[in-house]
Amino acid sequence: MPRLVFMGSSSFSLPALRVLAGEYEVAAVVTRPDRPAGRFRHLRPSPVKALALERGLPLWQPETLRTPEARERLQALSPQVIVVAAYGEILRPEVLDLPPYGCLNLHPSLLPRWRGPSPVAAAILAGDRETGVTVIRMDAGMDSGPILAQEALPLSGQERQGELSVRLAEMAADLLRRTLPAWLAGEIVPRPQEEERATYCRPLRKEDGQVDWTRPAVYIERMVRAYDPWPGTYTFLRGRRLYIWRATALPETLPGPPGTIHLDGRRLLVATGEGCLSLEEVQGEGKRRLPIEEFLLGQRGLEGARLGW
Repeated sequence: MPRLVFMGSSSFSLPALRVLAGEYEVAAVVTRPDRPAGRFRHLRPSPVKALALERGLPLWQPETLRTPEARERLQALSPQVIVVAAYGEILRPEVLDLPPYGCLNLHPSLLPRWRGPSPVAAAILAGDRETGVTVIRMDAGMDSGPILAQEALPLSGQERQGELSVRLAEMAADLLRRTLPAWLAGEIVPRPQEEERATYCRPLRKEDGQVDWTRPAVYIERMVRAYDPWPGTYTFLRGRRLYIWRATALPETLPGPPGTIHLDGRRLLVATGEGCLSLEEVQGEGKRRLPIEEFLLGQRGLEGARLGW
């Protein structure tokens, strides 16, 4: 049975680990250390740690893999291949060169499009008509290694980041299941990525979710889907943060500057730089998510008010 090390830290990693745990000798599951989270900053393990403990797999949570000690421990594990899925640390050449069959990375985009840490949100925000998953042999660059396998997924224009991430994680695990045996058998010749087609995405920040109402409504509606569940798309109403969880872009042009609210029966429409946005589900500070009809019941004087202030 082939021997491998798995590296991953997020829920995206889980389907791949389940596939590997059933078919290979997993010498170690490497995941990030427990981190403070939540209101009371209690230590929270990664989803990968929970699955590894459930399956009785050897677990290792180094602060970093960049020390000589970490490299020596990896070398002592003698993996034939290392499989990486959303681990959270860039691997150095001395780690990449350890296993004879290299380090394989599962990436949720059709590389070379959307290299970087937030490809799912980037594809939605750009209005891409398709995305997918790619298995690469890692090199020292950012998601720039040669491609072993790739599979596309058409997009309807209604996907949300969280839901799409789940679908892509399952796709990636299935592609890995089909690809890894052929790679270990020497049946795959990796193909270089086309550098001229490369695009990049950066880590998402909380402030990325703030709406600029001078943008077109279509773009803001994509934001709502791209940033659900994190960082969330938000604006300000009377100085308080208001999250927008569901919305629809409409072609109508409304009077008033961008951000101006217009009430149309049970609808809340907002003027934008192009068209308008119909808000359908929102959440005030410290409140729960509400359908817009319920939100409007507790509001007064919204007609003509401006969002963003």
